[in-house]
Amino acid sequence: MITVDFPKLNLQPHSLVLDAGCGTGRHLRELAGRSDLKIVGLDKNGGELSEALSSLELTPGVNADNCLVLQADIYHLPFAAAKFDCVICSEVLEHISQHEHALKELVRVLKPQGNMVISVPRYYPEKICWLLSSAYYSEKGGHIRIYKKKHLRRLLAKHGIKCWKINYKHALHAPYWWLKCMVGLKNDTNRLVKYYKKFLEWGILHKPPVLRILEELLNPVLGKSIVFYLRKS
Repeated sequence: MITVDFPKLNLQPHSLVLDAGCGTGRHLRELAGRSDLKIVGLDKNGGELSEALSSLELTPGVNADNCLVLQADIYHLPFAAAKFDCVICSEVLEHISQHEHALKELVRVLKPQGNMVISVPRYYPEKICWLLSSAYYSEKGGHIRIYKKKHLRRLLAKHGIKCWKINYKHALHAPYWWLKCMVGLKNDTNRLVKYYKKFLEWGILHKPPVLRILEELLNPVLGKSIVFYLRKS
C-alpha cells in the first residue's frame, strides 16, 4: 500500500532519498524501481528491516543495489545536516512520544528547498478507532496521539517546513480498522475481518481500475491517512 504520490515530488536523477521509519519497505520498493535514485531506509525494528531487505532483493524490476537499509533511532539520525534531497516519514509520528524531537531531526538532515512528505492517520477515522478500542492507543506500538490537520500544519511550519500540498489516502482501509477495533485488534479469525483483509490484499495485488477510481472518489471523505507535502525554507 503506497501512501506517497512520488510523481508529485519530481525527484531528479541522483537524488538522495531517506525513508525514516521504513518498516517492511513498502515505499523503498517503489523508490528502488528507479535506478537513478539513491535511497536510504531507516527503522528501529530489526525484524521489519530484515523483511524490507529480503523483499527488495526478491521484487522484480527493483534494484536493491541503490538502496541502503539501516537500523537506527529517528531521534538521533546518523547523518550529516542537509544530506538528503527528499525525506519521507509515513505513519510514524503517531506512534512515538517525542514527535517534535523526531521532526527536528528530519528537518536537520533535509537540504534547503528539499521536499519532505509526512503522513499520519486522519483525525476522524482515527477518533472512531479510539472510541471503539482502548487497545488501539494503549498497547505497545499503538497510536498514542491523534492529529488535527490545522494543528499538525502549525507544528510542521514551526520547524521550518512549508506545506504545498495535502492529500488523503486509503479510504477503503478505514472500515477495515473500524472492524478490527470492534471485534478485537488481535482477533484475526473473525469472518468479516478475514474477508475484508483478503479484499484489500486483492486490490493491492491486482490494482483493478474500478477499485482505484472508487478509492480516489472516497479519499476526500473517508481517507484513513492525511499526507502533507512540504518544502524546507
